[in-house]
Amino acid sequence: MTAVTTRAVEYPADDLTMIGYLALPAGAERRPAVLIGPEGMGLSDVERRRAEALAELGYVALAFDLHGGRYLEDPEDMLARCMPLLADPDRMRGIGHAALGVLRAESRADPDRTAAVGYGTGGAVALELGRDGVDLRAIGTVNALTTGRPGEAARIRCPVWAGVGSEDPIMPPAQREAFTAEMQAAGVDWRLVVYGGALHAFHHPPVDHTAPPGVGYHPRHARRAWRDIVALLAECLPVTDPIDS
Repeated sequence: MTAVTTRAVEYPADDLTMIGYLALPAGAERRPAVLIGPEGMGLSDVERRRAEALAELGYVALAFDLHGGRYLEDPEDMLARCMPLLADPDRMRGIGHAALGVLRAESRADPDRTAAVGYGTGGAVALELGRDGVDLRAIGTVNALTTGRPGEAARIRCPVWAGVGSEDPIMPPAQREAFTAEMQAAGVDWRLVVYGGALHAFHHPPVDHTAPPGVGYHPRHARRAWRDIVALLAECLPVTDPIDS
């Protein structure tokens, strides 16, 4: 494990002032970069720790904001904000492009070697960046089997990995089938992992506020999903030792 440095970064998106969380690995050389999208509730310490964990592995990581610095504890507030957003690919792309611009502008980040990882709504944003033709090395999503506008998945230029709980009522089998059919028809290099017995947001540790129905933490599968994402990055966006670069 290597020492990391972190800082909050403000940037405009979706008519809001977003407050992301940037984590930098030790050293001064450029490193591959990863964008991290949060669940619908918004950026929390869970995503901040993930950014730090990726920085410890040698990546420049930016956990991006969805709600202008707010964390939406109330499920009704979260749905009122996220449902219109999820129905508007252009808004999602705007949020994603703004965050990606911040990440690629960071002097420690290699702008030509980036990936996007997202959970729930943040995963939908990552997928929309791919459907918009953004040059990414990989897209990884959990609980985000969203489908896009017809034909636009053909613009995805990188492997896509997706994880979902088998008992997720928000992403039921019909949604899985629609997502995989879209990826397959577009010729995308895709993978889907179904985690047996897991609900929606199974990766997210328990929260101290009301959670929507169908949400539940599954610690064993949460660890597995994280290892799967790290493996995706190791395959598609390896961290090269600066001595060998």
